[in-house]
Formats: sequence, structure tokens, C-alpha cells
Amino acid sequence: MIQVANAPCSWGVIENIEGERYDYVRVLDEIAASGYAGAELGDWGFMPTDPAQLRDELDGRGLALLASWVSVHLHDADKHQSSADDCVRTAKLLAAVGGPDCKIVLGNDPYSDPLRTLNSGRITPAMSLDDEGWRVFAAGADSVARQVMDETGLRTVFHHHIGTWIETPAETARLMEMTDGESLGLVFDTGHWAFGGGDPLAGIEAFADRIWLVHFKDHDPAVARQSRQQGWDGPASVGQGIFPELGQGDVDFPGVLDALERISYQGWIVVEQDVLPGLGTPLESAKRNRDYLRQIGL
Repeated sequence: MIQVANAPCSWGVIENIEGERYDYVRVLDEIAASGYAGAELGDWGFMPTDPAQLRDELDGRGLALLASWVSVHLHDADKHQSSADDCVRTAKLLAAVGGPDCKIVLGNDPYSDPLRTLNSGRITPAMSLDDEGWRVFAAGADSVARQVMDETGLRTVFHHHIGTWIETPAETARLMEMTDGESLGLVFDTGHWAFGGGDPLAGIEAFADRIWLVHFKDHDPAVARQSRQQGWDGPASVGQGIFPELGQGDVDFPGVLDALERISYQGWIVVEQDVLPGLGTPLESAKRNRDYLRQIGL
């Protein structure tokens, strides 16, 4: 049974934006109030790191804990072990509070490479890792995922993401081919997939066996065209609304649900809505996104 969650990033708590900051109490209150069944953890330390306290906070609102993004540096062999240590620390908390089905989300640190940041949404093969870079990256991903599984029993998913070394469908495919399908899967993000040049429906079919978590983001084709014409970098594209509220872009979400049904997906769908000017409060945006999902049968 597919269930729907939201994440602290929808409240702007991990974005470098101006304006009001939200603490975890308000974020959890508003995730529950807007009709979601679960939440991701957010950056380490945003929510309580004591398992009993975190469990009480979630249980009191009827929310499940399902996953957590952890920023890693898989392109740098010298940082593989520190990346694994961060993931294992987070995984122990997830396992203690959310149970064995929780996922670690590997996100290579976004916007840390100038070339990839500048060319988000228009990556060419020449901008990808070289063969040695691919070897280092894949080895790092496997090492992290195996340590997480060995020490906590949890599985790990990789997040393809604009402004990182794995953005395009071809890059995602190569990473999946080079890594262990028992311990490392994919979090399929509809918006990042579309801006990275892919068709979400085709992507779901192509990676049916590796999709263990799904993020719902929409994609505005008009903003994408302008981004490519003007040469915007990744953060500028996000700030201009490349990822609008659900149902406002060109992602075929009813088709996505049909595709997930065809592959017998039974995990979580997580709404991630970037905080943008003109959307009102995060609570209002979260409610509109939840209403849209109800309209299409979720």
C-alpha cells in the first residue's frame, strides 16, 4: 500500500533562504495537520536525536518516520569513510524509531562542483565523471550502503539530483549498473528526473527493480526553457520555480501512479516542495499538494 509523506525541506529548513525559520515542532505539527502519514528526518540535529524523544514526537502526531537524506562526498575517496559514518549514525536512529523499512537517502553534496552547478538541467556527456571518477564514486556508494546494511539492517537509496555528479538518466543508469542491487537502490524523484532530461514514466519502467522510494516534484517546462536560454545555474532555476506545486507543471502524476502500480511499488511517496515566493506559507502549500494527490487517488 502506497502512503504519502512530506519532508522538512518543504518548510525551507535546509535551504539557504531568507525569512522565518521553522523549528521541528511546528514542522511536524503542520505535516500532520496537512494530512500526511509520515515524515523524513531532515538534516541531523533538526529533529531530536534521542530515539525515545523522537518516537514520542512522531507517535503523538500519528506520523511514521521513513527516511533521511544524508549529504555524502562519493567522488572523493578520502571522504568515503566519513560519509559512511554519517550514514550509519543516521541509520541507527531511523532503525530505532521507524523500523527496518526505513531508508538512508544518499545525496552527493549538491552545488559543490561549479561545472555541475552552472549547467544544471543541461548536462552533456563531456561533463560527467571520467572512468576513474566513476570507479571511485560507485565504490563509495557501495561501501556506504553495505556498512549501513551490515550495522543496521537498513537499505540505502541514491538520489539523482541537479547540481551533483549524478543528474541525467544516463548517469543514473551507469551508477545502478556499477553498484550492488541488494544494498543500494534508487529514490526516484520525478522533478529532478524531468529537469535532468528524462521522462518520468520511462524512468520508472527502466529502474523498476531499484526504485525503493519515490519523491514527488513537479517540473515547469517554461522555466526549464528559460533556464537553458539564460544559462541559469541550479539554485537560480529552483528560485525561479523549476519545481512548482504538484499539478502545475508537466509531470504526468496520474501516469506516474499507473507506472508505479505496474511495477508493484508498495513504498512511500514523499512530497518535496521547494519554498518559493508567492506560494504562501509552507502549510498552505502542503495542503494544496495533499489535496491534489487526493484528487488523483492518493
